[in-house]
Amino acid sequence: MTKETIDDAIRVTGLRVVRGGTVVLPGIDLTVPAGKLVGLLGPSGSGKTTLMRAIVGVQVIAAGTVEVLGRPAGEPSLRHEVGYVTQAPSVYPDLTVAENLGYFATLLGTGDDDVDRVLEAVDLTANARRRVSNLSGGEMSRVSLAAALLGTPRVLVLDEPTVGLDPVLRRDLWELFTRVAADGTTILVSSHVMDEAVRCERLLLMRDGRLLADETLPELLARTGAADVEQAFLALVETDAR
Repeated sequence: MTKETIDDAIRVTGLRVVRGGTVVLPGIDLTVPAGKLVGLLGPSGSGKTTLMRAIVGVQVIAAGTVEVLGRPAGEPSLRHEVGYVTQAPSVYPDLTVAENLGYFATLLGTGDDDVDRVLEAVDLTANARRRVSNLSGGEMSRVSLAAALLGTPRVLVLDEPTVGLDPVLRRDLWELFTRVAADGTTILVSSHVMDEAVRCERLLLMRDGRLLADETLPELLARTGAADVEQAFLALVETDAR
């Protein structure tokens, strides 16, 4: 399939999601520009994971549309073009790093060269023969990310990939995200740590299932008059409550 040129890698219109009788997303609209590193920020329970599940096509929606690379989310043709990393490690702990990646590469129809490429990308080549159950939390996160990078996806959706990691590991992962985005991959990464906003090219701020902001950090700070993103978020919450 020819890779079409698009301005927005992700387009969400009127998205409404109801789970267990509770409205999680009441009807939001947003876009994620192609080739950018975009942060989806908000406190736990704000609807970030539900939104991401809708984007990768595994969430039942009540209304609205979600398009990825110009096609309906979850369409079979997107399986090799969208990588998804959940909050929990999505690899097999009883296998080695290389065995995990080899298995996923087989499913995708890529080869050993691709496994070597992603191992190098996430700096795990030296740990390729180690069993995943013996890895640290940060190393497990990088194995999951490596699996998502197989096949060179055009869009990466990363759900809280730095949660629970120490500052050094968080820094290293964000540097990796920046390198991947610089190569043209669109990355949507969620976090409840507001100071991670400085690493993103664009920000989506959520609270209670609603989108409070969709802009760059300088635009957000200028609009709210805040000194940092946390103060800006609080200012938006206060304004929204009036």
